[in-house]
Amino acid sequence: MESLLSEKWELQPKHSSTEVLQRWRDLCGVVKNPKRRFRFTANIPKRHEAAQMRKTNQEKLRIAVLVSKAAFEFIKGAKLSNYTIPEEVEAAGFKICAQELGSIVEGHDLKKLRLHGGVTGIADKLAADASTGLSTADLARRQDLYGINKFQESAPRSFWHFVWEALHDMTLMILGVCAVVSLAVGIATEGWPRGSHDGLGIAASILLVVFVTASSDYRQSLQFRDLDKEKKKISVQVTRNGYRQKMSIYELLPGDIVHLSIGDQVPADGVFLSGFSVLIDESSLTGESEPVVVNSENPFLLSGTKVQDGTCKMMVTTVGMRTQWGKLMATLSEGGDDETPLQVKLNGVATIIGKIGLAFAVVTFAVLVQKLVTRKWGDGTSLVWSGDDALELLEYFAIAVTIVVVAVPEGLPLAVTLSLAFAMKKMMNDKALVRHLAACETMGSATSICSDKTGTLTTNHMTVVKACICMNVKELTKPEHASALCSELPQSVVRTLVQSIFNNTGGEVVVNKEGRREILGTPTEAAILEFGLSLGGDFQGERQGCKIVKIEPFNSTKKRMGVVVELPRGGGIRAHTKGASEIILAACSSVLNSKGEVVNLDDASFNHLKETIEQFASEALRTLCLAYVELENDFDGLDPIPASGFTLIGIVGIKDPVRPGVRESVALCRSAGVTVRMVTGDNINTAKAIARECGILTDDGIAIEGPDFREKSLKELHHLIPKIQVMARSSPLDKHTLVKHLRTTFNEVVAVTGDGTNDAPALHEADIGLAMGIAGTEVAKESADVIILDDNFSTIVTVAKWGRSVYVNIQKFVQFQLTVNIVALIVNFTSACLTGSAPLTAVQLLWVNMIMDTLGALALATEPPNEALMKKAPVGRSGNFISNVMWRNILGQSAYQFVVIWFLQAYGKAYFEIENHPNSDLILNTIIFNTFVFCQLFNEVNSREMEKINVLRGILNNHVFASVVGSTVVFQIIIVEFLGTFANTTPLTMEQWKASIFIGFLGMPIGVILKTLIPMRN
Repeated sequence: MESLLSEKWELQPKHSSTEVLQRWRDLCGVVKNPKRRFRFTANIPKRHEAAQMRKTNQEKLRIAVLVSKAAFEFIKGAKLSNYTIPEEVEAAGFKICAQELGSIVEGHDLKKLRLHGGVTGIADKLAADASTGLSTADLARRQDLYGINKFQESAPRSFWHFVWEALHDMTLMILGVCAVVSLAVGIATEGWPRGSHDGLGIAASILLVVFVTASSDYRQSLQFRDLDKEKKKISVQVTRNGYRQKMSIYELLPGDIVHLSIGDQVPADGVFLSGFSVLIDESSLTGESEPVVVNSENPFLLSGTKVQDGTCKMMVTTVGMRTQWGKLMATLSEGGDDETPLQVKLNGVATIIGKIGLAFAVVTFAVLVQKLVTRKWGDGTSLVWSGDDALELLEYFAIAVTIVVVAVPEGLPLAVTLSLAFAMKKMMNDKALVRHLAACETMGSATSICSDKTGTLTTNHMTVVKACICMNVKELTKPEHASALCSELPQSVVRTLVQSIFNNTGGEVVVNKEGRREILGTPTEAAILEFGLSLGGDFQGERQGCKIVKIEPFNSTKKRMGVVVELPRGGGIRAHTKGASEIILAACSSVLNSKGEVVNLDDASFNHLKETIEQFASEALRTLCLAYVELENDFDGLDPIPASGFTLIGIVGIKDPVRPGVRESVALCRSAGVTVRMVTGDNINTAKAIARECGILTDDGIAIEGPDFREKSLKELHHLIPKIQVMARSSPLDKHTLVKHLRTTFNEVVAVTGDGTNDAPALHEADIGLAMGIAGTEVAKESADVIILDDNFSTIVTVAKWGRSVYVNIQKFVQFQLTVNIVALIVNFTSACLTGSAPLTAVQLLWVNMIMDTLGALALATEPPNEALMKKAPVGRSGNFISNVMWRNILGQSAYQFVVIWFLQAYGKAYFEIENHPNSDLILNTIIFNTFVFCQLFNEVNSREMEKINVLRGILNNHVFASVVGSTVVFQIIIVEFLGTFANTTPLTMEQWKASIFIGFLGMPIGVILKTLIPMRN
C-alpha cells in the first residue's frame, strides 16, 4: 500500500505547487461525493483569480507611480476646481468623500494630494487631529460615511447546506432511485403497506446517513469558523482622544492615527505623517520584491503591505472593501487552505480500495444475477419475469451499490479534518493557534525544535538588576539602589545616560486614560526605560528638549540601534547607540571615568569592561551597552550614523527569569526523541547559563556563536550540527542555515520559533514555523504555521503532543475502517458466489457504513492525547503511515471475523437449533448482522490502542467515544427488535443476543493474542 501511495500521492506539508495539488485530484477515480470529499482542500480556480488580481494591482500601481511622477511638474499651477463635495459628506461635517480618498492613495496621486492641501489638508477635511487622533464622539457618523475596516466574507453555511451536500453522494442517489423503484414495484405487486417495506427501509437509511453526516460536517464547519475568527485578530497602536492605545484593526476609521514599526502590517490605506527610515514591502499586494521608501515625498501606504524597516505615524484614509487589499482578501479567503499530506495519502487509500470495492461490487452483482438466471432456467421460467423477480434483481443491484458505499472509504480523508478540527479547537484552549491545517499534523513528526530564548524559554518580564556606569559595577535589585547610584554619579553623566535612554528607544512612556504612567514597547525597552525613570528622568521633557534628526531602529543583523539628536540651546549634534555589548564595546574608543570625564579606552579598561560583560552574562543576565559620539553640526539626516569612535556610557545587566516548567518540558522532549536547540541573539555566556538552567545544554553538547558557525565549511558543519545545542549571537541567516541543513542533510522534521521580521525566512523554511503571539511581529505571524499565544515553550511541547495525537488517532481510525472494509467485502462477495445471496442487505450495509465512517471517525479521531505519546520516538520524515503493527491488527481481526461469519453461515442454523423454524434464513441473517455489528463495536474499542494490551484505560474520560458506542448499541437494539420490516431483521432471543455479543467480545482477547504472539515494531 505504501509503495502504491509513495509514487503519486505524496505532498509536502508546505508550499506545494498548483500542479502537485491538481495531480492528486486527477488521480481520484472513484469519488462518491466530490462536494464532501474536496471540501477541506484548496480552491485552485479561486487562487488563480487572486493571482490574476495581484497582477492587475501590480500594473495599476506601476502606472500610478509613473503618472504621479510625470504630473509632479504641473502641480504648482493647478487649482482645485474639478472636485465637488457630495451633500451627504458636507452635511456630516466632512469635506472629502471616500471615493476621492481612495483614488488619491490607491492611485499614488500626488497631484490630487497637493490640490487638497497635502496631508495636513486631508486631515482637516477628515476633521482629524494629527496629534490627538479622532474623538469617539463622531465615530458612528464616520463609520456610516466611510465604511468599516473589514473585507467581505462569504455567508456561513447553514446546516441544510450540509444536508444538501450529503445528498450529492452518487451511491446514495442510486440507492434513492432503487428505493423509489422498489416502492413502485412492491406496492404494485404486494399492495400497501407490505410492498413498501423494502423501499421505505432504504429511504429511511439514506436519510439517517445524510443527517448524521451533515451534523458531523456542520459541527466541523463551526469549529473552523471559530478558528478563522481567532486567526484574524490583529491589533495596532492607535492614538484616539489624545491617548495611545492598542486597538483591533477592524475598529479603524479614516482619520485614525496609527503607529507603525518594523514587522507591522499596514492595516488600512493611509498617508505618512512622520517617521524615520521607513521601508515598505509591497510584495503581498503587487508581487514586487523591491521595498518602497515612504516619506513626505512619497507618503502613500497601502493596506496589507509590511513595514520592513523604520518607524512612522500614518493617518488612515481608506478602509475595508474600498482598498485593493480588502478586495484581494475577499478572493483569497475563498481559496481555502492547502490540503494536508495525510489528507492526500488517505485520498489515495480511498481511491485504491474504492477501485477494488467497485470490482467486487460488479462481480458480486454479476454472480447474483447469474444465480437468479440459472435458477429460473432450471425452473423453466427464464422467459417469464414477475414482480418478485424484478424486486429480487433490484435488491441485488442495491446490494452491489451498497458494497460500493461500504468499500469506498470516503470517510478516511474526512477523518483527518475531523481530527484536526478537534485538535485545533483544543489547542486554542491551550494557547496555540494553528494557522495551517498541515502544521498540526506535521508537528507530531517533529524531531528537532529550534527555540528562541527571550520570552519563550524565559518569562519576558525584564528588569535592570546590575549596571556598570563610569567603570563601577552597582547592584540595582532594590528601589533605593537607583537613587544611591544617581547621587554617586556626576550630574553630567546622569544627564547623558538619561538622554541616551529616553531618546534612543523604540518604546514610549505615556499617561493612560486612568491618569497612570504606562511604558509601551518591548520588554527590553521597558526595562531600560524603567531604569531611566528610577534615575529621576523625565521622558516627555527629554524628548521635547532634543530634536531628533535621524533614527536607525534595532536590527537583528546589526544587533544595535541608534539615534541622532540636536541638543538644546545650541549644544551641537550627538549620536547615541545601544545594542549587543561586545559589538558596542568594539565600536568605542573612549569611556566616561568615575569623574564623568571622557578618557581613552586603554587595554586595561577594555579588559575590565569585557570581564564585567562576561560576569553579567555568566549570571544569566542580558547585557546591553550604551554609548554616544559628538558629531559635526553639518550632519545631514541622510548620512549614516558612525560605526565607531563612540564614548561608552555604561553597561546594563537585565534579568529575565526562566519560565516555570520549561526544564520539565525540555526533559519531556528529550524522552520523546525530540532534540531542543536554543538559537538566540544574546551573548554566548548568557545563552549557556540559561540553556543549562533549562536542561538544554548537556556535557556532550556544543555552544557556538553565529560568526563562528558562518565560517565553518560544509564538511565541518556535517560533524558539528548534530552536537549543537546552543547558538548565540546568531543572525536570522544563521538560523535559516541551521534549519536548512537539519532538514536536507540530516532529514529531520524541524520546528522553529521566531518573533522578528527577519525570522520570516527561517519560519518559511522550517517544516513547522512557530511565531510568538505576544512578542511576534505581524510579518513573523504571517510566515508561521502556528502562533504560540502565550510565548511559552511548554505550549510548543503541547502542540507536539497534539500533533502526535492527531497522527495516532488517524492511524487508529484507518485500522478500524480497513478491517470493516475487508470483512464486508469478502463476506458479501463469497456469500454471493457460494450461496447466491448476500447475508447483509442494503439497509444493513448502510448502517454498518455509518458505524465505520462518521460515527467511527467521531469516536476514534477525537481521542485526547496522553503522556505515553511523548515516550515514543517521533515518526520523522520517512515513517510509513500504515505500519506493520496496523497490518497485523487489520489482518488478524479480519481473519477472525471472516471465520466467525463463515461458521455462522455454514453451521449457524444447527448451532442455534433453528433449522425447522419457518423464518430460519431471516433469523440466521439477523444473527450474522448482529454479530458483525458487535464485532465492529468491540474492534472499535480494540483500535484505541494499537500496541498496548490495556485498551480500556481512560475510555470513560473520552465522552465522545462512550457516547458513540452507547448510541450505536441502542440503535442496533432498535433496528433488530423493532424495525424488522424495514431492515430485513427479526427479533432475537436472549440466548441469540448473548451469543452475538460474546462472539463480538472475543475480538478483544484475539487482539491481546495478536499483540502478544506477533510482536512488531513500527
